[in-house]
Amino acid sequence: MVLCLLATPAAAGPPVLLVLGDSLSAAYGIAVDRGWVALMQRRVAEQGFPHHVVNASVSGETSGGGLSRLPRLLEDHRPAVVVLALGANDGLRAISPKVLGDNLRAMIDASRAAGAKVLLLGVRLPPNYGAAFNARFEKVLADVADEKAVPFDPFFLRGVAEDRALMQPDGLHPAVEAQPTLLDNVWPALAPLLEATRSAVSASVPTSG
Repeated sequence: MVLCLLATPAAAGPPVLLVLGDSLSAAYGIAVDRGWVALMQRRVAEQGFPHHVVNASVSGETSGGGLSRLPRLLEDHRPAVVVLALGANDGLRAISPKVLGDNLRAMIDASRAAGAKVLLLGVRLPPNYGAAFNARFEKVLADVADEKAVPFDPFFLRGVAEDRALMQPDGLHPAVEAQPTLLDNVWPALAPLLEATRSAVSASVPTSG
């Protein structure tokens, strides 16, 4: 006789804030607990929000990679808020801005369908990629944010990328000293979403084995 155990729902937990990004959010080159996402968990608690931060950022991630991983992340974490911080590697690899835009739209739609509010973070490319391509890259981010009516920070590295002292030697990744500024840049757009989802709860339902 084969026994089948019925799964019971897990107890409701705090609302989840899911960050889906690349090396800029994965604390590349520094201790993870000193990255801006880790600092954000501390500020969330200090400001009295109940949210639990899940950092699903992966160095080298593209918007296509994020799109492929997102369904499982949504299923596992049931986030109340999703922060999309992808696009830099698309630009550095000269992936078509149209592809980037389509991927971001799909991620926003999937997040909303799962009941999450979305914040989109943007970056700028180094000038050696050419003014025309850089303009198309920045425009597609702004267009997606406008079309989908999501909160948008067009350049969350402002005040950091322009200061070599705040960047790592590669010139692409913020140093540990820059992480509080990144959080300060993101916070004004994020805080209203946390307030709006303060009472949300997250519960993952385990599958039967």
